[in-house]
Amino acid sequence: MKTVFIGILIGVLIGGANGFFGGGGGMIAVPALVYAYSVKDKEAHATSVLIILISCICSAIVYIYNGLFEVPTGFYVGVGAIAGCIIGALLLNKLKNKAINVLFSVVIILAGVKMVFF
Repeated sequence: MKTVFIGILIGVLIGGANGFFGGGGGMIAVPALVYAYSVKDKEAHATSVLIILISCICSAIVYIYNGLFEVPTGFYVGVGAIAGCIIGALLLNKLKNKAINVLFSVVIILAGVKMVFF
């Protein structure tokens, strides 16, 4: 029962971040999977993709319904994102856990610095 409650709580945090900020749920999902569920690093990154996909679809529906979605921009960036996703997934499979953790940490730190100062 504790595992179910923790999972739902983590899911609410991920969905809330994604819905409010338009992204960022992966920064919650990956550490949560690693520390709360003892999922290995690469598996946590890969598993978070499906969690974020579901969260993004739900958020996108709300954004579209409220007229907040920019169709042409979303389409063009989406096409590029598909290419980036494939490249990223292939790189995840090739890199060592330490490199992945360092890169992930750097991205989180840079995102935080950007949000605070820019």
